Amino acid sequence: MNNHSEFWPVGLAHSLSLPADGLFANLQRSAQAQPLHPALVFYGSETSYGELLKQVLQLGAYLQHHCGAKRRDRILLDMQNSPQFVISYYAILAIGAVAVPINPMNLAGELAHIQSDSGARIALIGMELVDRFRAQQLALDQIIVARYADYVAEGFSLRLPDVVLESRGTFKEIPPFIAWTAALQAPTPIQVQTVGNSDLCLMPYTSGTTGKPKACMHTHASVQFTAVAQAAWYRFDSQSVVTAFMPLFHVAAMQASMNAGIFAGATLVLMARWDRELIPPLFEKYGVSFWNAAPTMIVDVLASPSFSDRTFAKLTTLTGGGSAMPAAVARTLQERFNLTYVEGYGMTETIAPTHINPPKRAKPQCLGIPIFETHSRVVDPQTLAEMPDNAVGEILVSGPQVMLGYWNHPDADAECFVMLDGLRFLRTGDLGYRDEEGYYFAVDRLKRMINVSGYKVWPAECEAKLYEHPSIQECCVVSAPDDYKGESVKAFVVLKADSTHDLKESDIIDWARGVMAAYKVPASVVFVSSLPRSGSNKIDWRVLQDAVWLGTSPGSPVVHAA
Repeated sequence: MNNHSEFWPVGLAHSLSLPADGLFANLQRSAQAQPLHPALVFYGSETSYGELLKQVLQLGAYLQHHCGAKRRDRILLDMQNSPQFVISYYAILAIGAVAVPINPMNLAGELAHIQSDSGARIALIGMELVDRFRAQQLALDQIIVARYADYVAEGFSLRLPDVVLESRGTFKEIPPFIAWTAALQAPTPIQVQTVGNSDLCLMPYTSGTTGKPKACMHTHASVQFTAVAQAAWYRFDSQSVVTAFMPLFHVAAMQASMNAGIFAGATLVLMARWDRELIPPLFEKYGVSFWNAAPTMIVDVLASPSFSDRTFAKLTTLTGGGSAMPAAVARTLQERFNLTYVEGYGMTETIAPTHINPPKRAKPQCLGIPIFETHSRVVDPQTLAEMPDNAVGEILVSGPQVMLGYWNHPDADAECFVMLDGLRFLRTGDLGYRDEEGYYFAVDRLKRMINVSGYKVWPAECEAKLYEHPSIQECCVVSAPDDYKGESVKAFVVLKADSTHDLKESDIIDWARGVMAAYKVPASVVFVSSLPRSGSNKIDWRVLQDAVWLGTSPGSPVVHAA
């Protein structure tokens, strides 16, 4: 295995010293050190660290005394980026409970599975989700509803997203729904729970090849590790101004923006929905120094009519992952702004990064090098024998950030973990190689995951939903190249013999929008008379996948005349 120590960031130790008292204590320390310092900025309003801690304690008290929440209880958190998301997250941790973050795009069936599987009895949600939760009639005792507009500054003159504007309305407080403002009026003081690094902290759900999302069990130690690691790697301090534009329910933004920022006492600039036209005024007013961004976001901003060189005047770190940065855009950033796009690699199972590029010696379209105390190998997927430099194999990772395992899925644990030389490695399912300098590169995916703007989409999950359509006999979902999103979802569909011949591609897509999250909906649908089969008579998705990416005919399928 190659030693990459000569490229290690100057001045950084190779190991970390973690606080022993859990993530909530990070907020307590930052609030004690600088109570008046801005912690959160949200459409013109500022919340200080002292005020943030106060509201976290108020909400935590309500969860304890009115909702009956106890240590290790799972609590759903389903919101857009907002001060309420941050307050909810830390209130859950303050009482020793376990946060279960949910993608707000998840629809009723997905919500029902997560609620049932996690055993959660309490949810904290955004106002736009009230009807969805009401319709599903989930087995929840209390649902606390946040109006994002309550935290917007009066007279904010720039454009607000619809999800914030629409939250200015009211809703009926019919049990189990309770207003956020009422929840912050709990008269009984909170009993902050002392936790250790081995206590369960977070259960983010990730989809799997079985089509059913599984929860990754993360302790305070694993979540703390990648928060502290990124604060150190990117040199955060209390003067840093950090963006929180990528969704906070996703581990990348949760860690690099929210948890790393609060650990360092930095200022977080929040955006509920992406809007490139707000980037110039926000960056220039608050002096943003750290931007965690998907490549598509950067492309958007550079094309904005209101963008100017002033926008990036204070920006020192630009980082992201999930999809490779186009080489031409990377050159523009370097030549025009002297900014290097620092790419990294991680998974929900590793609560974000296992690899990051050294900021002063980053390689383009590269995963980076293993971070503090993290081991990585490239192995033959069948034999697990280690591969030589520049040879493609499956990437394995071992380190403090790796999850305990999947909640209620010991069978999946047995498949994804392997012991090598006394270390417990996670099989990532990603194919890649390590170069002669110890940098890692992704090549392909051993699994069938589709990466849509950084969101994971599993074909088996999409196919299971498509099979519910009354006219679909068979289907196969694969990835397709997409200049903007990196990849998109493409479905090959065989219709039932008695189905209408007037069925159009748009009919299937429109139907899919009602049963699955938006990023999972097929961007294109091809009607075929049959699907290719393997020797064991299974649908051979690889034939279709290769045909789509190589631009050739898949041979076996025959496209219906539309």
